[in-house]
Amino acid sequence: MTTATAPASPGLTHKQILTIMSGLLLGMFLASLDQTIVSTAMRTIADKLNGQTAQAWVTTAYLVTSTVSTPLYGKLSDLYGRKPFYLFAIGIFLVGSALCGQAHSIYELAAYRALQGLGAGGLLSLAFAIIGDLVAPRERAKYQAYFTSVFATSSVLGPVLGGFLAGQATILGITGWRWIFYVNVPIGLAAFYVVWRNLALPRRRTVHRIDYLGAALLSSTVVPFLLLAEKGPDWGWTSGTSLTMVAIGFVSLGLFIPRQSRLGEDAILPLRIFRDKVFSVVSVVATLVGMVMFGGLVLMPLYLQIVRGESPTRAGLMLTPFMLGLMGSSLVTGRVMQRTGRYKIFPIFGTAILFFGMLLFSTLKVDTPIWQAMVYMVVVGIGLGLTMQMLVISVQNSLPPQDMGLSTSAVTFFRSMGGTLGAAVALAVLFGTVLGNIKERLADSPYKALAGQVTGAKLDNTSTLLASMPAPVKRLVLEGYADSMHTVFLVVALLAIPAFVLTLFIKEVPLRTSGGIAAAKEDGELAMAETAVV
Repeated sequence: MTTATAPASPGLTHKQILTIMSGLLLGMFLASLDQTIVSTAMRTIADKLNGQTAQAWVTTAYLVTSTVSTPLYGKLSDLYGRKPFYLFAIGIFLVGSALCGQAHSIYELAAYRALQGLGAGGLLSLAFAIIGDLVAPRERAKYQAYFTSVFATSSVLGPVLGGFLAGQATILGITGWRWIFYVNVPIGLAAFYVVWRNLALPRRRTVHRIDYLGAALLSSTVVPFLLLAEKGPDWGWTSGTSLTMVAIGFVSLGLFIPRQSRLGEDAILPLRIFRDKVFSVVSVVATLVGMVMFGGLVLMPLYLQIVRGESPTRAGLMLTPFMLGLMGSSLVTGRVMQRTGRYKIFPIFGTAILFFGMLLFSTLKVDTPIWQAMVYMVVVGIGLGLTMQMLVISVQNSLPPQDMGLSTSAVTFFRSMGGTLGAAVALAVLFGTVLGNIKERLADSPYKALAGQVTGAKLDNTSTLLASMPAPVKRLVLEGYADSMHTVFLVVALLAIPAFVLTLFIKEVPLRTSGGIAAAKEDGELAMAETAVV
């Protein structure tokens, strides 16, 4: 049972929506930028903190907490209101950022990154839910395209900014790498103020209980698989540690599902949403698209840096065509959907183009012209731009308005899980095949004995070795890397095939003519009182 203490927000003008969006975009920019800016500078940070052997935990801690918290934000914001949880997410992210800048050991940094991740889980999902509350689905893609553009921009800007800050000894008397975290503070404060000042959503009081046990079981289901995806290559896929992670994950899942069934509407992930055909299909598609997206994109910087010898900063700038393709197709898609009201066709074409783009990536060689690689990036960007926002909108439009947060965060959750798995698979295939490919390249050359000096699992060591190799040997080693990347891109491309097939089965539900709050009021799901807008 749900009661409310505030009237629905009045119809907003385009200018008012853009004002609110400016705060949401800043918040989302924080979370999306943080993933790329830190990864670029991680080697420098690990050197400064004497934590080379433990640096992977800095990334893993952030990934685990941001992924696990995503569905929790969605459920809780549906029950108690979106605005307080979004402000909480910004606040906890800023606290984590400030602490990261103060870290004096790699383990301190990992703990503070975990705190950051708790905030990022809300920033990445609630922004889409808030826009869903305010804007009708037919208009929504136009606004959500801005979020996609922010994601694309951060993908390019992150490596550039991270490389620059990490390369500075000090800035204003503070060690350069610490600014990677401090730069979040003014951006986050601006986002907090804009959202607090301009966003007016109904406050909802509920008698639902919070499923703490369900949240714990969800965490113990997801965390082992995330840890396995990140650390599996180091542990060994069949090691006792890896098998223990698998066992914990499946046992927790076996306990989580009946728990959710018993609790009904009080569940963290009510099982009824999986009975919705649109949601069930889109969840699988989102997982596969996440695998393709991150599995492919994690290799492009490696191709540019290892095979082409570019610096991290230049490699980041060279990803600009991907950003342009993603932004352009997102904006065009939003305009077309606004005029026609049709949306199913976009993920169909998007996944097909994504498959074609990964096939093009698989043709990259040591001497492929850079402009050609950039054209391929545009193709992949277009495919993702046609797909990503439409998956979110289709689920938001299919499930009841009161599930706006749950539906949005669930799609984000599945895409994040797919992205983690896709990146892990891509790197495992790359480093699992590269040594064999290099040996094969060197087998018939006078340099066969040097093959053992290249370790496919140690990227940093390989880069150092390449710098000291004679040109003929270096060429053969780079060709071995290109061969492995060819294999990875083909594997990733194959994942786009089932995604394409499943998009054919997405039911195109007529788009609602009002935003989530108005639609819920019309359906009698959100009773409004006379006071207190938060």
